[in-house]
Amino acid sequence: MDSVTSEALAPASARTPLQASADNGLKIVIVGGFGVGKTTLVRSVSEIRPLNTEETMTQAGAAVDDISEVRGKSATTVAFDFGRITLDAHNVLYLFGAPGQERFWFLWDRLFSGTLGAVVLVDTRRIDASWYAIDRLEHHGTPFIVACNDFGGPTHTPAQIREALDLDPHVPLIDCDARSRESAKRVLITLVEHLASLYAPHGAAAQGAPNSPEPAL
Repeated sequence: MDSVTSEALAPASARTPLQASADNGLKIVIVGGFGVGKTTLVRSVSEIRPLNTEETMTQAGAAVDDISEVRGKSATTVAFDFGRITLDAHNVLYLFGAPGQERFWFLWDRLFSGTLGAVVLVDTRRIDASWYAIDRLEHHGTPFIVACNDFGGPTHTPAQIREALDLDPHVPLIDCDARSRESAKRVLITLVEHLASLYAPHGAAAQGAPNSPEPAL
């Protein structure tokens, strides 16, 4: 899967700085296995030019990182990716993309600190690559949704994916294309709606979660 997004980043003149009225930062983490599209998703949906820590993959790293199933990958995140979305005048969504290689998993616990919720990206050709992400999120008690990134692999039913990942029934499971801004936006809206339903007062939850603000992209 090529990491080029379906929509080019907005020119600098079209990017607006963060308004002074913004006073509530909401932290979201994008996590998953090596090469599942975390950097691509942050890049496609962020309203600012994303901060990333991608480095070129070298032959020396071939003995450390298993690239047998991601042979087209030439760069990898070594710390985290960072993007931003303004929800409204007072609320801003901060996106952190976690590195996927096992040698960088020690960073995840720090990235999860203060996180409102998370997106677990899954490549259905190698579902087991995202098991650890789910395990760590459940360990921290961090709410999450699962998004299956489209790599053109074999088709699985939602029930098969849920069984393979041992997902609780309440965890939302959706399909996405991380290269598409609209698709990535739908992933984040699904997460925000899931969080709203979890954190809403009991009475409000019984009547249905309130509408979540849609990112202004």
